[in-house]
Amino acid sequence: MREREQLHRAAEEGSAGPARSSRGGGCSAAMAVKDPTAVERANLLNMAKLSIKGLIESALSFGRTLDSDYPPLQQFFVVMEHCLKHGLKVRKSFLSYNKTIWGPLELVEKLYPEAEEIAASVRDLPGLKTPLGRARAWLRLALMQKKMADYLRCLIIQRDLLSEFYEYHALMMEEEGAVIVGLLVGLNVIDANLCVKGEDLDSQVGVIDFSMYLKNDDDIGSKESSTVSSLHARVDSLEKSNTKLIEELAIAKNNIIKLQEENHQLRSENALILMKTQHHLEATKVDVEAELQTYKHSRQGLDEMYNEARRQLREESQLRQDIENELMVQVSMKHEIELAMKLLEKDIHEKQDTLIGLRQQLDEVKAINMEMYQKLQVSEDAMKEKNEIIGRLEDKTNQITATMKQLEQRLQQAEKAQMEAENEDEKFKQECKNKSESLQKEISQKEKQLIQLETDLKIEKEWRQALEDDFEKEKKRVSHLRIETQQITSLKKEFLELQDKNRQLKKLCQDQEAALQELAYKLSEAKLKIEDIKEANKALQGQVWLKDKEATHCKLCETEFSLSKRKHHCRNCGEIFCNACSDNELPLPSSPKPVRVCDSCHALLIQRCSSNLP
Repeated sequence: MREREQLHRAAEEGSAGPARSSRGGGCSAAMAVKDPTAVERANLLNMAKLSIKGLIESALSFGRTLDSDYPPLQQFFVVMEHCLKHGLKVRKSFLSYNKTIWGPLELVEKLYPEAEEIAASVRDLPGLKTPLGRARAWLRLALMQKKMADYLRCLIIQRDLLSEFYEYHALMMEEEGAVIVGLLVGLNVIDANLCVKGEDLDSQVGVIDFSMYLKNDDDIGSKESSTVSSLHARVDSLEKSNTKLIEELAIAKNNIIKLQEENHQLRSENALILMKTQHHLEATKVDVEAELQTYKHSRQGLDEMYNEARRQLREESQLRQDIENELMVQVSMKHEIELAMKLLEKDIHEKQDTLIGLRQQLDEVKAINMEMYQKLQVSEDAMKEKNEIIGRLEDKTNQITATMKQLEQRLQQAEKAQMEAENEDEKFKQECKNKSESLQKEISQKEKQLIQLETDLKIEKEWRQALEDDFEKEKKRVSHLRIETQQITSLKKEFLELQDKNRQLKKLCQDQEAALQELAYKLSEAKLKIEDIKEANKALQGQVWLKDKEATHCKLCETEFSLSKRKHHCRNCGEIFCNACSDNELPLPSSPKPVRVCDSCHALLIQRCSSNLP
């Protein structure tokens, strides 16, 4: 209500300002006239407050996402457009004066990097043709992102940049702009889903509808009458609920009486049970005292039994300790055997992998050999064809050379005939000057023959030139064929080298297969020996090791132990042998040297020093 009163006062002051100025000059000198730009800023601020407050209250009561047709939301955009237009500078263009809010809003993307997406999407909208339409689309997208307050706050902080677009007294340059930006933070509670793409934002007319924020007396009377009727309905509903509560209270009292009677009955039953338990406790107390007397008499015998049991427990604990030590030795030996098995299996798997890889390489080499063999056959066929062509060309060149020699001979004969004819002509001229008339026919005939011979000579020269050209072409073709033959010979050499590599790979593969067979044989022997060891371990689990102090002679050769005859102790059966008798050796991948094996159970032997350590 206070904001609406301020809006009324601002409107009255704005309408009263021109009337006061039209009165006398003395009255204007006596009263201080307010700045019209300040009044405009205050009016826009109050209007923005009412619009934002009404939009938030209506949206919260509406209870769902707002769309473009919601009237309070449309009025909010109109008010924001007026606020941004206040004090905007007129920018000159080529055809007219331009006054739009798109310029400062476009500046936001340079100050706030997150606004680049909005600006790019606004520029890409196909239906927008005017800067004002782009600005309206920008405001709607900023509201949907809930970033309008952040974007405008970055804008009003940079007042030196805003001065290019706004006058110094504009709303965005004064404190009212900061207040409006603070009020816009409250719009983050609103969810809006606005369709900007199909909406005509260029031709919209932004007019503020004051009827949404002002109240009439008729509206107040209708609201009061509606509130009275709603209060009567509420009183009726309260009376009905009161009668229901009274009935429920009576039912609850009856339930309480029943529960009190049940409680009294349970208390009497509890007292009877207490008396019975007291009698039972007295009887059990007499029995416990009698049992205590018998316990005191029998305690002396129990002490003797306890001492005897304690002595037996010590002996059994010592025996258990010995058995545990023996079990630890067995477990360690079992771990060593399992480790050796794992190493052998790992080695076999690696060998199998290498064998598979070598077989793949062998298959690839075979395929390459087949391909090279096919290429070689093709090249040999081509070589045969080219050799036949070369033979034909050589025959043809021989024929051409023979014909050229014949032509040269004919040319020489023609030249000789021409020389003889010239000589004869000279002779005839000298001798028959007087007979020129009679011999003129013969001279004409000779001239005709000469012309024919010259034409024949030209034809033979042209034929000779053509033959020479063909001969040059054949020479080039022969050189090309020679180059191809050289390439074929190099391919032969490469094929021979590949054959040598193939033989080497085959030999390597055969060697590796033989090595794998040998390893498999050794592994099978090792597995058999390990199975024998396991069976011997099962058969000799109950036996006790012979102590080193008691063992003075070898089990097999019965010679006395010394520095040269060292003791080798079997981990499994406990027998002690000298190093001469324990010659059985087993190769293991985990040890660089073969280990010694017991003759009786085939278990690993441990070399003991002469100090007879346990």
